[in-house]
Amino acid sequence: MNFNPRYHRQVILPEIGTSGQEKLNAAKVLVIGAGGLGCPVLQYLTAAGIGTIGIIDFDTVDISNLHRQILYGNSSLGMNKSLAAKHRLEDLNPDITINAYPEKLTTKNAVSLFSEYDIIVDGTDNFSTRYLVNDACLIAKKPLVYGAIFKFEGQVSVFNYQEGPTYRCLFPEPPKAGSVPSCSEIGVLGVLPGIIGSMQANETLKIILHLGNILNGILFTYDCLTAQSSSFSIPRVESEVSKVIANAKNFETTDYDVFCGISKISEIDARDAFEMNNILFIDVREPHEQPKIDNLNPDYVPLGQLQQYINKIDKEQEIIVFCQSGIRSKKAVEILLEHDFKNVSHVKGGAMALYEFQTIKEV
Repeated sequence: MNFNPRYHRQVILPEIGTSGQEKLNAAKVLVIGAGGLGCPVLQYLTAAGIGTIGIIDFDTVDISNLHRQILYGNSSLGMNKSLAAKHRLEDLNPDITINAYPEKLTTKNAVSLFSEYDIIVDGTDNFSTRYLVNDACLIAKKPLVYGAIFKFEGQVSVFNYQEGPTYRCLFPEPPKAGSVPSCSEIGVLGVLPGIIGSMQANETLKIILHLGNILNGILFTYDCLTAQSSSFSIPRVESEVSKVIANAKNFETTDYDVFCGISKISEIDARDAFEMNNILFIDVREPHEQPKIDNLNPDYVPLGQLQQYINKIDKEQEIIVFCQSGIRSKKAVEILLEHDFKNVSHVKGGAMALYEFQTIKEV
């Protein structure tokens, strides 16, 4: 088999050779999320010549993503991430197959989608999706390459590989809802997801090539401020594994938000938001985030300042909250509900959905 010269530097490694490159070309890898972790995973797997790469992400590219999601540029703003990633990656390597799924991963599509791939790479940023991904991997019998970041620290491991432990063996129960802030709430150093995502790509290549010591049953942690790392053993907990397998028939109806303690809150479409009257709109984004939705005349209260602002809000007023994509606004609604506000909802899809509808309406 004649190989593209782009692979020459890895093919000449005796540990890889032409047979190793054939394994890479035959492999199928699905990446969940094309964000901070997913971007470096996708770039390195594409460059290495993984034959088929799947990307599932329903989110759109925002300017606040660009400091760490360097797969994208200004020309990608507003585009669905899976489609924007596919466009960029096909330029990086046009000789492989890249499948984009511009949709949300759910219990309805996870198992069938996972069954089409050899390895699943988790680039998600919330606990409910991580548990969903873990359980779907167990049901579909697929190894899971896990990564997570928090401010200046990151974690990498491999789950469900050769009868090894699963994510639930490490975290049998999710943390209390709201106790672990997301990157959008607390921030992250831009290079950290690049480091952790590259390590996830490395573990994926090791699994395919059967090289080195795979992080099976090992949690690797890294602190980018001190350059210190640690490794911890993770035992396989048969009761956690059996629980997932026994519940496989109910997987499609399992509510992982409820499992993770995320309350169901009222949502409103962008179209309906523009048509409502006598509403207090609250924009919980940071001041730099665009686009502004000034014609709704919102109060601008960044999520981190909402607690201090609550006493200024009339509890009898109907309130609609929005953020950039609809994640932080859910947290804002939960905060308001905890303070006995009754008539509160958030905009599904956030400011991006509002802006899209506003643009259509103006045209």
